[in-house]
This record gives sequence, structure tokens and C-alpha cells, in this order.
Amino acid sequence: MPTHEVTNQPAPLADYDASDDPALLDALRREGAAWAEPDVRVLGRLAGSQAAQENGRLANEHPPKLRTHDRYGHRIDEVEFHPAWHDLMATAIGHGLHASPWRDARPGAHTARAAGMYAWGQAEAGHLCPVSMTYAIVPALRYAPELAEQFEPLLAARHYDPGLRPPLTKKGLCAGMSMTEKQGGSDVRANTTRAERTADGTYRITGHKWFTSAPMGDLFMVLAQAPGGLSCFLLPRVAPDGERNGMRLMRLKDKLGNRSNASAEVEYEDAVAWLVGEEGRGVRVIVEMVNSTRLDCVLAAATGMRLGVVHAAYHAAHRTAFGSRLVDQPLMANVLADLVVESEAATTVALRLAAATDRAVRGEAGEAAFRRLALAVTKYWVCKQAPAHAAEALECLGGNGYVEESGMPRLYREAPLGSIWEGSGNVAALDGLRALTRQPESAEAFFAELDLAAGADRRLDDAIARLRKEAADPGEAGARRLAEAMAVTLQAALLVRHGHPAVADAFAATRLAGDRGHAYGTLPATVRAKEIIARATPAVSAR
Repeated sequence: MPTHEVTNQPAPLADYDASDDPALLDALRREGAAWAEPDVRVLGRLAGSQAAQENGRLANEHPPKLRTHDRYGHRIDEVEFHPAWHDLMATAIGHGLHASPWRDARPGAHTARAAGMYAWGQAEAGHLCPVSMTYAIVPALRYAPELAEQFEPLLAARHYDPGLRPPLTKKGLCAGMSMTEKQGGSDVRANTTRAERTADGTYRITGHKWFTSAPMGDLFMVLAQAPGGLSCFLLPRVAPDGERNGMRLMRLKDKLGNRSNASAEVEYEDAVAWLVGEEGRGVRVIVEMVNSTRLDCVLAAATGMRLGVVHAAYHAAHRTAFGSRLVDQPLMANVLADLVVESEAATTVALRLAAATDRAVRGEAGEAAFRRLALAVTKYWVCKQAPAHAAEALECLGGNGYVEESGMPRLYREAPLGSIWEGSGNVAALDGLRALTRQPESAEAFFAELDLAAGADRRLDDAIARLRKEAADPGEAGARRLAEAMAVTLQAALLVRHGHPAVADAFAATRLAGDRGHAYGTLPATVRAKEIIARATPAVSAR
């Protein structure tokens, strides 16, 4: 029928290179991981492929199902995933996006992994939760060298080996975290789960956990109250003797987003576990894990921003309204340019933090001190920007963006997660305040990083001066304001030093000097919008 003729609709955005991103590639080369570019490119092409996008759709439209019992009534406590989930997991682990960097002696290994996460994450976000948990467990596990010696090689192995078997019998392992309880949430010192030491030196864990990430993992880092206080334990899902290890999955969380990934309420009953670190030092140990997953929260937010703006720019370049392409209309160009500026600022700071992680692991104390403060405030701010950015990118597609087939609603539902996971906004802001006031070496390293851009932009110089005054007398009630100022100033300093001149200028004019309204698309007329938008379109230029 003539009325069903389809015109003025962009072709599906598929079979493109998600890593064709100048901010990403520049950072990869700048931060000492240029050797990883070929593999990042492979991941980018895989992420942009029609097959990966279909796997992402299927994994979310067929979310995991909890099977508590078998047909005979035996307790099995297993989660059933769609095959698309397993395909996504196999790709991520096969490319070493989990714990492989901890076993890689090459400088830049953690930066390379971050770039791979960013590129591949544009295919689907949920499956990267267990990948992130597996990455993050290693530095915590090293508080128990004998356990690390046994399990770290398997955690780092590039083999995705799902199934219910004792950990040491598998080709590769995945990990989860079992930390929060219903009465405490982020206040883990309120935990009531108990750990009792046995004659053989192991512990028995009994209690309830309100959120357990990746419940089908092989190993879990669990917080429990031991005789010496709150402590950290490594708990296998299957005990060394092959029996199920007293870990009961009560229900899966019905979440706003991240629906491809399972999150569970768990009860432990007399489950065997090994102490990690010393009794009473559980927070110190788990913080090692949390800091690594916080980095991935920043990466996830930056990844979502990039995905959103690429879809928005692609749509605007191939859609005509009122006689011209959307991308050529000044107001739409202003919106797109503003989205690109936010996206590139997030990408640049995320890769800088990944590089700081890499150098800290290799013993650079200054980088460890910088990361301590910069990660907390950046996690607060960048993750806060993700939902509004996703909403604006969705709106660029109009009604097409509001329907599930576009993928934009999934992106929008995913966006708030990073701001909640591993400490909500208040927790992250207060953590930044603690680092600033209690660890002077972190404050010194942070401002030293800002000072590397001194004199390059008057607006940045003014912002750094204001920030020094605010940081000199901080108060808890103003922790969010201070975290925002620190994160934005850090982004500006990095863009002034390393970013595209048009992007850096736009960021300084709007985010530092205040020449901007309260919504996206209110940049001043002096901003070079077309030049900025072009940075979001190389990935789709061939189409």
C-alpha cells in the first residue's frame, strides 16, 4: 500500500566501529596503552555489529530466571540466563575485560582494559557487572596471599566457564560481591551476618544479604561479623567437596534497568568461607574491591553517554525536518554539541583514572594518592550526569527514541545505576570529603594535577583558585557542591591539556564560566558546534 511507504527514516545503526572515538583513542595512546589499540578496535567493531546488538536486545528482553528447586523438590538455587547473555560474557572474558590486567606485566594494562570496557560496553551494559566484580575482587583477595595464589590465575583466565562445580576444577572463574543488608545498606557496620571460626581454620557464614551482585559467580567476597569485628571472607558457591555451599537465593531483584543481569537476595546457612585479611578489618579489605568497581561506574557512565550521543548524531544526520537535515539546524546542532562536550569530558577523565589505577598498581604513590580523591568526586559527578544526558539524547530521536526498538529506553533505564552502585551520591561525596581532609597527600596530588594546566585558560585558572578556597574550609553539608566543583575542574583541566580545542573551549565557557542555561542545548553562539559534532560521527560516517 502506498500509505505504508517508509521514507525519511534512518537505516538501523549497525555494523559500525564503536571504538572509532577520538577522545578514547587519544587517551589510550596518551596514557601508555597504544599497544592495545588493535584489540580495542576489534571490540569496537564487535560492539557495533548487528549480532552483538541483537544479543543485547535478547539478553534484556529475556531476563534471568531464578530456579530454586528441581522437579523433585531438591534445592538447586540456580539462575537461568538466555544464550545471548552467555555469548556476551564469553566475548568480554575472552578479551580479558575481567581480571586479566592483574596478571599482565605490560604498562598500561589497566588502561587498555578500561578502553575495552568502554568500547564493548556499548553492546550491552548488564553483563559487565560480573565482569567488573571479577576485576575488582583481585586487589581485595591479595590481603590473603595463599587464597590469591590459588584463585587469581583462574580469575584472570580468559575462559568463560559457567556451571556449578568446585572453583579449582574450572578453567576460569567469575566473582560476585555480597555486602549490603536490608537494615544497613551502605552502612555495612550495621551488618548482622555472623562468621564463626571452626577447628580447621575456616569460618561458617550465616545471615541474609539484601543485594548480592552476580549471584551465579563462583566466588563471593562477603562481609560478616566475626568475633574480632566486621571482617571480609571469600565464599565459594560450591564447596571444595563438591556440595552446594549453604547459599540460598531467595529472590531476584526486579530492577529499573540492568535487567539482563541478576541481582539477588541471599541467605547463607552454615556456608564455608575463608578469612581475607584480619578479623575486624573487613571495611579496609572491601574498600579495595569497591574502588575498582567505582572506576567501572565512571566508565559505564561515560560509555552510556558516548552511545547516546552517537545515536543522536546519527539520527540527526539522516533525518530531515522543515526542509533540511536535523544536524544542520542551529538549535539541534547546539543540543548535539552540548551532549558531545559532556560525553568527551566523561571519557577523558575516566581514562585518566584508569591510567592512575595502572600506575598505582605499579607502585607510584603519587598516582595512588591522586586516584583516592579524584575517583570519589568523579564517581559522584559523572554518574550524576548520565540520566539527564541519556534523556536528552533520547529526545533527539523524538518519538522514535521513546520506543523500545531504538534501544534508547534501555540506555535511559540503565543511566541511574552508576550513581547508586558502590555508594550513592552522598556516600561518594562524603568519601571525597574524607580523602580531602584526612589524607593531605591526596589533596596535594589532586591540585598538582590541576596545576599542570595552569596558565592555559583564564577561566580554568579562576576555577582552580575558587576551588582552593572552597577546599580550605569544607563542611559536610556542602560535600556535594565541593565534589561537583572538584570533578568539573578536573575535567576542564584534562580537556584544556589534552582535548580538542573546540571541546575544551566550550567546556570552559559553559561548565566553568557559566555561559550556559540549565538544559542541554543552551551553549553560547560562539561555540563551534559543527566541529564538535563531527567528533561523534566518525563511527557512522561510512553509512
